[in-house]
Amino acid sequence: MCPTLGHVLSSHNLIDCDVLDPVRSAMIDSCIRVMDNGRESIHRKVFFIFTLYNTSNHNDQLKLGAYSPEEAARWIHSFQEAAIKGGPDPGASVLNCSKMSRHSLRLSGSNRVSHVIPVDWTLGTSNHTDLVASDVVAPSPWTIFGFQNGLRLFKEAKEWDSHGKWDDHPAVMAVGVVDGTSEAIFQTLMSLGPSRSEWDFCFYKGRVVEHLDGHTDIIHKQLYSDWLPWELKCRDLLLRRYWRREDDGTYVILYHSVFHKKCPPQKGFVRVCLKSGGYVITPVNQGAQSIVKHMLAIDWKYWKSYIRTSSGRCITIKMLGRVAALRELFQAKIGNFSSNFSSGELARNVMFHDDRPMESLKDGRTVEEMSDGSGKAPSEHASLLSLNDAADEFFDVLEPSDDQSESSWSRDFAPDIYPQGHHPRLSTAAGFVRKLHDLAVQKRGYVDLQDMVTEDIVSCCYGTTLPKDPTCMLTSSWTEADPSTFLIRGKNYLKDHQKVKAKGTLMQMVAADWLRSDKREDDLGGRPGSIVQKYAAHGGAEFLFIVNIQVPGSTTYSLALYYMMSTTLKDAPLLESFVKGDDAHRNSRFKLIPYISKGSWIVKQSVGKKACLIDQALQMNYFRGSNYLELGINIGSSTVARGVVNLVLGYLNSLVIEMAFLVQANTEDELPEYHLGTCRLNYLDAARSVLLKQ
Repeated sequence: MCPTLGHVLSSHNLIDCDVLDPVRSAMIDSCIRVMDNGRESIHRKVFFIFTLYNTSNHNDQLKLGAYSPEEAARWIHSFQEAAIKGGPDPGASVLNCSKMSRHSLRLSGSNRVSHVIPVDWTLGTSNHTDLVASDVVAPSPWTIFGFQNGLRLFKEAKEWDSHGKWDDHPAVMAVGVVDGTSEAIFQTLMSLGPSRSEWDFCFYKGRVVEHLDGHTDIIHKQLYSDWLPWELKCRDLLLRRYWRREDDGTYVILYHSVFHKKCPPQKGFVRVCLKSGGYVITPVNQGAQSIVKHMLAIDWKYWKSYIRTSSGRCITIKMLGRVAALRELFQAKIGNFSSNFSSGELARNVMFHDDRPMESLKDGRTVEEMSDGSGKAPSEHASLLSLNDAADEFFDVLEPSDDQSESSWSRDFAPDIYPQGHHPRLSTAAGFVRKLHDLAVQKRGYVDLQDMVTEDIVSCCYGTTLPKDPTCMLTSSWTEADPSTFLIRGKNYLKDHQKVKAKGTLMQMVAADWLRSDKREDDLGGRPGSIVQKYAAHGGAEFLFIVNIQVPGSTTYSLALYYMMSTTLKDAPLLESFVKGDDAHRNSRFKLIPYISKGSWIVKQSVGKKACLIDQALQMNYFRGSNYLELGINIGSSTVARGVVNLVLGYLNSLVIEMAFLVQANTEDELPEYHLGTCRLNYLDAARSVLLKQ
């Protein structure tokens, strides 16, 4: 990988690693995207996988693997930087970008390129990285209540909580500092092998029941009974586990209880319900240490007539003491810590001209499936697909075994999973039928969107299906969020990297849609009868900006947010350049700041409060009309986003979701930033989404 002119991705033969000429190479330009595929087990070794793909040709892909999540993150970041630097001129059209991409990624037989400079991971980039942990101004949801074994103990504050009152199954968190890198701690926490007995005094044994994707799996843990009160039998947990890595090196691991047909309740064990839990591992002191936060909200499933409620709370606090045990483990192993996740030996390595190889992992395509152009001139660079050569296959990789060890995954990717969760009681008398449904939910433990919808087909007038409610009391309603809740880049951001509270928004939110269909619904603004077309018919100067968030599945849900400015685009140069620019320019600028203002800790932690460039994680499609621009955001285009959304959907009707949208300002002339618009979505209910006529 070369960060200089040309942005060439090269494949070298390790046998002749001193030879500068690559075996094959491909050009990285603004049409290249990177997808984080997470962990994958190959020959009982864990690798961290990511895929390069061409937005102008989705069949042009290359899957790569790294030994560690940190190494994978560094490569992903470098590819993203190379794609940004390899972008077309600001005035170039989308068509020009697409043509350039196809030309630069043609196949070649024997490639010769100029000397490639190795990637220097220590250098800064042209794309400023925001160092703040949050872009939202909000009070902490935690209140400290104690200190034990060197750990601070917190409980989740509730709006109705007063005078230190505890509920039956409180969310409790322990916070401590561990002398280890966030990556090493992450891998230690993910392990279900024998090494876990070195620090986890609760853990008896565990296994992976099913591997869903690189960021999500189903795990089963059995707990020792000797640390529990004598009245309690052995306990076990069946959990859905999700993980991700943040840009600052923070690792997030989230758990919640599920049902799974492959792991029913077992004789001799009482299955407890983990409502939400997990770890947040944040590097500090230049990465030498990490702050570890461990949170649990758990129902231990005991008879309250025999054991006091406070005993359950004490058990949870005792379990959180594992953070202290983890701290002692790393303290004892300072300078002598080795990871259990060895990389293994592979048949052949794809190597960037650097001292660290990466494994090329074939995704099932044959050499004959490569794009046309195999007879092109030697001077032309190959496509990404051409780097997937038959010689790179792992012929010595065994099929996954039938045992359920940490690194053996099930090949069945169609899970029968039902997350357990608590949902708020209905306050209306009209909920008798819903209460019957809730009884089924309590038995099964999951609010399935497919079960919540009704089959009534309603004639849709786009822009009117979700009502506005400034009082925030109505279920499935919207209003505008307070702009000052969100931080934006200030006037001197390029010098001091300081963010400030936003004072307002450029556009006003005027409508919202909450729709469902059996297919993805694009270009809502261009449809007859929509609010956009009504404004266009009046011939006014209004310009509308539509954000269409699409959640694919057997039923596809669309949340469309409509924003309007009453003046012309010329009055907002930054927005004008975004609207009139090509897709590459738009992709590099559009940002979202999410915030779960009310909801479960596990959802708040999974969503976060950090601004992100959407295109770095999700596929976006643009639709331009005379008086509008619509952005279609495909949530299903990322395994990381799918994991977050699947978690959020299970709690959807108990959440208040706030968002802010903006165009990132990169130059002094563009600063300070401003919000295009904000929104607040109150307790969305899938049953109230509108089914579109086909």
